Amino acid sequence: MNAVAAESNTEISTDGYGDYDFIVVSNRLPVDRVSDGGGDSWRRSPGGLVTALAPVMAKADGAWVGWHGAPDETLEAFDHDNMHLRPVPLSASEVELYYEGFSNATLWPLYHDVIAPPEFHRTWWDSYRTVNRRFAEAAAEVAAEGATVWVQDYQLQLVPQLLRRARPDLKIGFFNHIPFPPLEIFAQLPWRKDIIAGLLGADLIGFQRPSDTANFLRCVRRFAGHSVRQQQVHVTGDDGASYVSRAEAFPISIDVNQITELAKREDVIERSKQIRRELGNPKTILLGVDRLDYTKGISHRLKAYGELLEDGRISVEDAALIQVASPSRERVEQYRLLREEVEGTVGRINGTYDTMSNTAIRYLHHSYPVEEMVALYLASDVMLVTALRDGMNLVAKEYVAARTENTGALVLSEFAGAADQLRQAVLVNPHDIDRLKDAIVTATEMPPREAQRRMRLMRRQVLQNDVERWSQTFLNALRLEGEQP
Repeated sequence: MNAVAAESNTEISTDGYGDYDFIVVSNRLPVDRVSDGGGDSWRRSPGGLVTALAPVMAKADGAWVGWHGAPDETLEAFDHDNMHLRPVPLSASEVELYYEGFSNATLWPLYHDVIAPPEFHRTWWDSYRTVNRRFAEAAAEVAAEGATVWVQDYQLQLVPQLLRRARPDLKIGFFNHIPFPPLEIFAQLPWRKDIIAGLLGADLIGFQRPSDTANFLRCVRRFAGHSVRQQQVHVTGDDGASYVSRAEAFPISIDVNQITELAKREDVIERSKQIRRELGNPKTILLGVDRLDYTKGISHRLKAYGELLEDGRISVEDAALIQVASPSRERVEQYRLLREEVEGTVGRINGTYDTMSNTAIRYLHHSYPVEEMVALYLASDVMLVTALRDGMNLVAKEYVAARTENTGALVLSEFAGAADQLRQAVLVNPHDIDRLKDAIVTATEMPPREAQRRMRLMRRQVLQNDVERWSQTFLNALRLEGEQP
């Protein structure tokens, strides 16, 4: 056994109890470094998870364990915005092997229905185990006796079991933000039993959709051999002790108040009008907002839109598509090739259909602050979410929340988790280009009264189920685990 594997197989060490009653463990800390002339400082990262959990941190004397974003650098723990932050160091090699390798070139494509082929390398797996052990050790060090630990996402699937072995006093939750694949796909993973065992260290395992939960429990039956009754897994550990691990769907949501307040702000509303003017005030503006990722179906969307222009069902004089494709994993070859493909397609469509006054597709390879995103939501008549596979897709919910006048239409892939809640969207299979074209036309031509009816129902769903309710529902369920007679 090599040195890396030997390190990762060692039980994590603990030295008594820490001081914090609620601990979040995620790949990244909830802060970004800001460098200026006076030195480095930190600011809270944008995103729903941070927004949802910051109040819990403040009330529960909380700590957050994660990487601070700079390889080959070790930082001492520090406090920021009522949170105690415990940085976990990663070397440049570990970023390459654990993060870019096993997390994003093995697990990500495998969990997204092998839209791209996953790669299986033992050196990546060894690094994944080593890093998961380091995260588990850090969590064990800061956790008070009987603390609640909530582990986040696919990069840290071994942490629950490592924590349970070292600190059986802890209440452990895990949430999987991305899909969980069907058994027939998960079976390809050489380390499938290890991943299942790692997840089953949690008292409560959360997924985005009931179908993800069902996929996981099928894999538990096949590869772990534990008794499964309803959604409870009866686990017997190596020491003979038994406990129950529960799997359940907890669909994540957004910070509704932030989006709706921005949507009513005068400067944001004026910016949305400016966007329409800059595009020549077309009759219809369509919008796509995605990370530049092969799971998002951007190529399918562009193909459908190009064919609609070719067929004459949409004209460049009447309609414009804004495609925001924020940079993502640009060091990974699959993503570099995707960018070339998308930009080539945009160039061909614009070269064919643009006029001196009109642009078919306004392509923006940038990330934007939330204020600009809400202005884009307000400026757009139709939102296109055509993911080939997506855990949730919060952009769809943000668009709905921003439409405070109940206007606009949403074209939504049935393979996005949001389709379970936003049933009044124009649902579509993005692999079916002809039906996708029909869905886009249906959305652009939808009668105002019908569009308002649909949007009103979708907004009600989103407003009643925001990200704070998501976190509280999960944490309340976690507290109840093991307390039933």
